[in-house]
Amino acid sequence: MNNRSNMFKVAVVGGEGIGPEVTAQSHRVLKWFAANRGVPVTMREAQYGIIPYLATGKVLPEDTVEAMEEADAILWGATGGPETKEVPPAARKAGSLLSMRRKYDLYANLRPIVASPALADSAPLKAEVLRGVDFVIIRELTSGIYFGEPRGIETLADGQRRGFNTEQYTTNQIRRVARAAFELARTRKGKVCSVDKANVLETSVLWREEVIALHKQEFSDVELNHLYVDNAAMQIVREPRQFDVMVTGNIFGDILSDCAAMASGSLGMLPSASLGPVDKFGRRKALYEPVHGSAPDIAGKGIANPLGSILSVAMMLRLTLDRPDDADLLEKAVDTALANGARTADIAEAGATRLSTEQMGDAVLSALEKVAAKQKESV
Repeated sequence: MNNRSNMFKVAVVGGEGIGPEVTAQSHRVLKWFAANRGVPVTMREAQYGIIPYLATGKVLPEDTVEAMEEADAILWGATGGPETKEVPPAARKAGSLLSMRRKYDLYANLRPIVASPALADSAPLKAEVLRGVDFVIIRELTSGIYFGEPRGIETLADGQRRGFNTEQYTTNQIRRVARAAFELARTRKGKVCSVDKANVLETSVLWREEVIALHKQEFSDVELNHLYVDNAAMQIVREPRQFDVMVTGNIFGDILSDCAAMASGSLGMLPSASLGPVDKFGRRKALYEPVHGSAPDIAGKGIANPLGSILSVAMMLRLTLDRPDDADLLEKAVDTALANGARTADIAEAGATRLSTEQMGDAVLSALEKVAAKQKESV
């Protein structure tokens, strides 16, 4: 019997750099859904980074840990910046995003790549290449070279220094993220592209073998193909429409998702969801964040693009809050705001009016009101 409350808890952690600025806007959007659409969610704001470190000696203070422990989902801003030099490496590592991914076992990172028609003329790639692009990169997030041991930098007998890292994967680590990809593909176009470097890396040989075995055993109805990572990077730029769901390891997914960002016009446009295993109540811990970093060069200027963070709320509505219709509504509102000419600096064409972070949030909320009203009239 499921005795867990029907109310969902969300921890809102702005973090560092532009994180608090963009998260403030996505928080406004989530509040709108709670107030206007009856989404059963409570929100608790918490701090991360240099400010709590100066006050408590921890980048991740106890009240933030508590908020995240209690939450079904975490709405995250960004980490990093020049001020991190004031934090000792041990303190930074203890509260790092990598350590949180491992703690909550957020093994599957979903990054949707969708080309907005309104941004076709301002995107780095040609409009004809981008037309109709809609795919998802699923990146394995808690294993691979970012977590492998041994690692370090050592001084050799001859005085040279040597840096080393360890890349390793197990059957279970590969299969569970591949399963997430196949399951998602079944709800989309039914195609999975697995990316590896099996021509030179033993971990990739195992990756390919396990993906093929799982496909044969459980997902033969899904189309599967394989690409080496260098070819995949080229194909994303040359013909991104060919992809539906792409699944790959940690470091390859980190690189390819930034490459694929150009299909959306800007890193500032991209949301992401990092999902853990399903618990006994049928829920899974999840962290939602924009793909972009802390962008310290523009932090505090109020010009950052909040759409990646706002679209992360759409992913939360769909994947954690089980409100797919509301997720569709929010995505349509973002498309409407863009179609109406709303632009922050990173996606603005020459001579176009450039909105502040808050003004872009206003534009999305205004579009939400109008799109929701129109839907109500049509019922």
